[in-house]
Amino acid sequence: MTDTTTETQLTLHSRDAEATRSIGAALGRHAEPGDVFLLHGELGAGKTTFTQGFARGAGSEELVNSPTFVLVNEYRGRLPIYHADLYRLDDPDEVERLDLANASLDGVLLVEWPERGDGLLPAEHLLVRIEHAGPEERRLAFVPRGRRYERLVAEVRGELDGAG
Repeated sequence: MTDTTTETQLTLHSRDAEATRSIGAALGRHAEPGDVFLLHGELGAGKTTFTQGFARGAGSEELVNSPTFVLVNEYRGRLPIYHADLYRLDDPDEVERLDLANASLDGVLLVEWPERGDGLLPAEHLLVRIEHAGPEERRLAFVPRGRRYERLVAEVRGELDGAG
């Protein structure tokens, strides 16, 4: 499953939607309150699919959908999961009013289209870049920003290397 790694970055290859969910689930199992995950990718890249797996890994049995029209969905698992989608927001004031930085204090925050909130989201986070690698295949790059996220990437790498 692992394509390439550096000491802090991890790049994974997913063959289909279920594999993308499995990668998300691995991250969800290691998430802790206060964690922030920024999901970057074009439309249809698999950001919501990844979040479905993440929620499953974090112990949620709720149906995860894209929050495009609601802006932020909340799911319950072993910790609260806040799933934001900034796609429809053009004004930085709209993003600021969501107060996403504080949303993760008691749970975890996953943000789709984080570039719309540039400068308004926590500087320390895990960036997850999801790219098309074929019709069903995806490439997922985990780019940590901060020590907590470097450790998290190492934990996920260890779990996935041990599983495959």
